[in-house]
Amino acid sequence: MQLAWLIARRFRKGTAKQGFLSFISASSTIGIALGCAVLIAALSMMNGFNQVLQERLLAVVPQVEYSAVEGALEDWQEVAEIARQHPEVIAAAPGINSTVMVQTQSTFHGIQVRGVSAEQEQNVSALSDYVSSEDWQRWQQEGGLLLGAGLADKLNLAVGDSVSLLTPEKSERGFRSPERVRLEVTGLFKFGGQIDYQNAYVSLQTAKNELSFASDVSSVRLRLKDVFSAPAVAREIGNQLPELVYLDDWTRSHGHLYRDIELVRWVVYLVLILVMAVACFNIVSTLIMTVAKKRSQIAMLKTLGMKDKSLLQSFVLQGLMNGLYGVVIGCACGILLAQFLPDIMLTLESWFHFKVLSNDIYFVGEVPSEWAWGDVILVASVALLMSLLATIYPAWRAVKVEPARALHEST
Repeated sequence: MQLAWLIARRFRKGTAKQGFLSFISASSTIGIALGCAVLIAALSMMNGFNQVLQERLLAVVPQVEYSAVEGALEDWQEVAEIARQHPEVIAAAPGINSTVMVQTQSTFHGIQVRGVSAEQEQNVSALSDYVSSEDWQRWQQEGGLLLGAGLADKLNLAVGDSVSLLTPEKSERGFRSPERVRLEVTGLFKFGGQIDYQNAYVSLQTAKNELSFASDVSSVRLRLKDVFSAPAVAREIGNQLPELVYLDDWTRSHGHLYRDIELVRWVVYLVLILVMAVACFNIVSTLIMTVAKKRSQIAMLKTLGMKDKSLLQSFVLQGLMNGLYGVVIGCACGILLAQFLPDIMLTLESWFHFKVLSNDIYFVGEVPSEWAWGDVILVASVALLMSLLATIYPAWRAVKVEPARALHEST
C-alpha cells in the first residue's frame, strides 16, 4: 500500500507538469469542490426553511384543532382534558372560529376571526411575539379587534379606528342573515405572508357576546412536542372524544409548504449525484490519459515485479486525491457559504435592489440557512464514492497493459 501511495504521488506530480492534462486534473478538483459547496449551501437553505416552518408558522397556525360539527362543543373542558393526557400534547386552549366580512366604506374583505383567551392562547401559540407589548396589553384590557398589519395597511386602518364586521347569524328558519357589529382596532400583529391579510383575533367574551359566533367554545387547539406527529395524534385523541368533532391539523392547511420543501430537498439529492458524476468524468479522463502517457513506466514497474493489485491501488489513490482535495475545499467553502448565506443574500438585495422573498407573500422575508454535519458528511461521502467509482475503469486499463508491447512501442 505504501508503494502504491508513492507511485500515485509521483504520477500526480508528473501530471501537474503537463499543460492540458494538468488542466483536466485541476478542473475535476474544482468541479467537485464547487459541487460540494453549492449542494451544502442548498441543503442548508432547505434546513432553514424547515426550521422556520416549525418555529414560526407552526407556532401561530393550529397544529391540531378539534371543532364542533355545529354550534359549540358540548363540553370543551373534557375535550381539552382528554387531549392533555396524550404524551405528545403540551397544552390545549379553547377558541371560537368564524369567517366574517370586514367593511370599510365600500370595501369588503373576508377574514377568519378567532375568539381566544389571551392567557391560555399563549400556551399553544406564539401570537404575542408578533404584537407590540403596548398593543398586546391594550387588547387584553380593552378587548376589541387584533388585526393583521397587512390587512390594516390595505384598508388604511390604524389602532383606534373602528371597523364594521358582517357576521353570520342563524335565523329560526335555518337561513343565515348578516349581522353588523362595530369593533375598535386595539392592536396589530405582524407575522408576514397571507396570515396578515386573512386572520384577526378577539377575546372569547367578545366572540360570545357581541359577534354571536356561538353560544360557547366551538374549538380546542393543541400544541404538540413533535409537530410531524400531528395527523397521528389528531386521530388517536379524536377516537377517545365523547362527541363528534371535525379533526384538523397543520398538514391539511399548510402541509403543502412542507411537501414543497421536501420535494426540493429530494431534487437537490438528485442534483448532487448528477453534479458529482459530471465532475468525476474529468477524473476518468485524467487517469485514462495518464495511463496512455505512462504505458512505458507501467510496463517497467510490472517487469520489475510490481503486482497488479498494487498497480491498481496506485491509480485508484491518484484519482481519490483529486476527489479528496475537491471534497475538503468544497466542504469548507460550503460551510462558510451556508453560515453567511442570509447576510450574502441581504447584501445582494441591497446592491441590486431586488427582493428574493416578499413578506406580503411568504411567511419569511429573508433566505434562511441552517447547515448540519449530517448534510456535510452526506455530500462528502457521495463525492468520494463517485471519485472512487471513476477510478475503476482507468485503473483496470493500467493493469491490462502488456509490458512487452508497451516497451516495444516506446522504442
